[in-house]
Amino acid sequence: MDTIIGIDLGTSTTEAAVYQDGKPVLMLNFDGREVTPSIVGVDDTGNIIVGEKAEAQLLIAPERTVREVKRLIGTDELVMIGKRQYSPVEISAMILSYVRTYAGTYLGEDITRAVISVPAYFDEIQRQETMEAGRAAGFMVDRIINEPTAAALSYGLEHMDEESYVLVYDLGGGTFDVTLLEMFEGVLEVKASSGDNKLGGKDFDERLIQYLTNRFQEKHGIDLTKDLYAMARVRDEALRCKIALSTQEEYTIQLPVLTVKDEVPYAMDEVLTRAKFEELIQDLVERTHEPIKVVLSDSGISAGELDKILLVGGSTRVPLVRRDIEAYFDKKPEAAVDPDYAVAQGAAIQAAIISGLIDESSEIVMTDVNPYTLGVRAIHGYDDEYMSVIIPRNKTIPTTKKQKFYTSWDGQTEAVIEVYQGESSCVRYNHCIGEFVLKGIPDRAAGKEAIDVSFTYNQNGMLHVTGKIVSTGKEASIEINMLGTKEEREDVSDWKSSELAGEYRSAVRRAEKWLKNHAEDKRAEDLLYYLKRAVLEEDEEQAEEFEEKLLYYIGEQQ
Repeated sequence: MDTIIGIDLGTSTTEAAVYQDGKPVLMLNFDGREVTPSIVGVDDTGNIIVGEKAEAQLLIAPERTVREVKRLIGTDELVMIGKRQYSPVEISAMILSYVRTYAGTYLGEDITRAVISVPAYFDEIQRQETMEAGRAAGFMVDRIINEPTAAALSYGLEHMDEESYVLVYDLGGGTFDVTLLEMFEGVLEVKASSGDNKLGGKDFDERLIQYLTNRFQEKHGIDLTKDLYAMARVRDEALRCKIALSTQEEYTIQLPVLTVKDEVPYAMDEVLTRAKFEELIQDLVERTHEPIKVVLSDSGISAGELDKILLVGGSTRVPLVRRDIEAYFDKKPEAAVDPDYAVAQGAAIQAAIISGLIDESSEIVMTDVNPYTLGVRAIHGYDDEYMSVIIPRNKTIPTTKKQKFYTSWDGQTEAVIEVYQGESSCVRYNHCIGEFVLKGIPDRAAGKEAIDVSFTYNQNGMLHVTGKIVSTGKEASIEINMLGTKEEREDVSDWKSSELAGEYRSAVRRAEKWLKNHAEDKRAEDLLYYLKRAVLEEDEEQAEEFEEKLLYYIGEQQ
């Protein structure tokens, strides 16, 4: 079997590991390091550079360099490198391609398979785009694994005889996750996960940068935020300051000739104490409390029942973070795993389970939960955008849940079942992850026909949704891969050959024109595909339905 590697695709850094001789081993990149900065740039000859080389040009060519793109995964925001714009998926693929190349050199073989980690609180769209980046880099992505679960695997492999509740507190460069697991008899059972995808060490840096630029403006009347090159130097020094203050009480920032005004050079000279830094980030650290409360509540396990608290992610090295955790739980966190490497190691362990190097049935068993609520769109009173919950968040998978619905109007002969993921009671603010049509409902008065909607979510990440007409037993269904694999789609390029093509040509052209300027909008892309498929299959009812939905959606986005 081909070698499968584990990759921790992080906001600040990326690591890769492989399972060898009964343990996960970090692989060295072309600079001989285990850690690769998640930075991409274009050099002065126009070539793409990744990692240390890109980091080296941050100060001299910030306009040709980008970092921390993981924060943008799942959005339609583009980043400019030199004279060209790139999507977050493209940038992530460049990092993963670099990993694939150095892993192949390290192992002496072409590497085409990987397990890639993501924050536990990534939604389906973010997971999908991570998968897309992996595929674009030449990987078959065997599994997407949640970062805290990977870290727990790294710990659990050597502690499988323990019986304990373990809380994994994962504060990285750009995201925060907290996951509560139970370990018993070789089983790692995830009880609950929560997090904040916009909280991490990057935000600590931004507070320092804001403080330093404000101080500079107070002293010299100069707004450094207008100077790209000066800001690159300030950002670099803020990062050094943050790291230094983890081990010392103060740090002196000296940046000579930072900028020039009226031919006069100005320098930055500041002494920053750990106390001041902690004052600047106090509220950010306290933002971790709410996800912790959610995890404790959803799991039904109290803080006093926790046996261990594992720290993961480089930002947990900040002393304030460790003191805050200890004060919150009245329990000292443990340094039982390497905060920088545990996720990559756990991903490599998962890869070993998939490839058969670790016998899951006898050595280790892992269960997980769905981090977001799953449900369908329903009519509730006068609200036709109500999110009717089928599987609540943090429900252990595998699981099957069923709910009964009734027809909404007289003579209703079909029902569109739209599947959503998210925590809002209004589907508009959640993600639509799939839909299908259940036809053949008997023509009766409103409320007289019942439809059972069942969700089955298995350990392989497959969500099977079925709609069943109770009176006739007729069914329709859809299968959604929640780990990110796109559905297999048929070729609809020949839709113009259909007899229905003329009727829907205008809507298709309008949508295609709109998508040229909104290429990252997956919802519009999906609706256009379904419209073309319906036209090709000459299914006029579905074509009318998807045309209406597509045009309405495009109109709402303008």
